[in-house]
This record gives sequence, structure tokens and C-alpha cells, in this order.
Amino acid sequence: MPTATSAWVTSDTRNSYLRAEHGLVTTLGVEDLVVVATADAVLVAPRSRASDLKQLVAKLERDGRSELKTHPLVERPWGSYRSIHNGERVQVKHIVVKPGGRLSLQYHHKRAEHWVVVRGTARVTRGTEVTMLGEDQSTYIPIGMHHRLENTGETPVHLIEVQTGSYLGEDDIVRLEDTYGRIAKG
Repeated sequence: MPTATSAWVTSDTRNSYLRAEHGLVTTLGVEDLVVVATADAVLVAPRSRASDLKQLVAKLERDGRSELKTHPLVERPWGSYRSIHNGERVQVKHIVVKPGGRLSLQYHHKRAEHWVVVRGTARVTRGTEVTMLGEDQSTYIPIGMHHRLENTGETPVHLIEVQTGSYLGEDDIVRLEDTYGRIAKG
């Protein structure tokens, strides 16, 4: 069954498996197909070839496709983030911090971040300054500044994070403190 942000519309479609995790999938005059649409990929195959999926995955591995290792939605102990945009020197994420969740106290060598709170209230540490940010408020975190975001409330905090810099990989996180026991990098 499609979710509120996904759907399918069919006409003259028979004996097919259709799955839409995001967006609209439509079929017209087809039969015996498997169609799976996720946030980052679409699979279309005859039902008779569904057992050959391992061959396709092996080809994707040989081609070095990043989709096999990364997914737009990434779960973390404090909540999750979804990659919205990846470009040259810019990355945009939708971050959700669950009640009681807190990101590690961290800094980055090669990127700056701008956080905009969309829903909820966040406790933000920037250097030695600790402030509360509510909906439609934002903060800028320059390269090298120690920072942390916490949700001390009872509802999830939603924010948009815009990263800019010469390198935007997750391995540019230097953790100084972490509630969840993750090992410091850097």
C-alpha cells in the first residue's frame, strides 16, 4: 500500500508487483512486472526474472555504485537524517532528533553548517554559548567550531542542515563527547 507521499495509478495492468515508497508510479498496459520505486532508485523487471536480482546487485557492486552502501534515510541513535541534496561543495539534510536525543559534541575540519529549525525546540551548543532555537530560527556553525544539538522536549525536532565546504563526508566528524559511546574520530 502506498504511503501519504507515494502512490500508484494503474490502467490495464495485470499480474504485477508494484511498490512505491516515494512519489507516483504509473503503469499502462503491462503485465507480469515487478516495479519498486524507492527514494533513490527504481527497479523494473519481468516477474520471471525476479530471482536474477543477485546478478544485478553484483553488477552494481562491480560498477562501484554508491547506492548499495548509502541510503537517503540514515538512522542514528539520536534520530535520523535524510539527504535532500548533494552537490559540489554543498549538501542539504533533513534531520529529526527524537525526544531526549543529542548529537555528539563535535567539530569539522572542512565544512561549515547552517541549521534551521522547522519544528520543535532545539538546545544548541556553539563553542561556549548554549541557546534554545525554536521554529523558524537558525544558527551558523563555522568550520572548526565545537557544536551540539539536543532535543530536551517531548516531541521530535525537525531541522534543515546546509553543509558547505571543500569536503562533506561523514568522516569529517571529530567527536569530543558522545552519549552513545561512539569512538572519536579525527
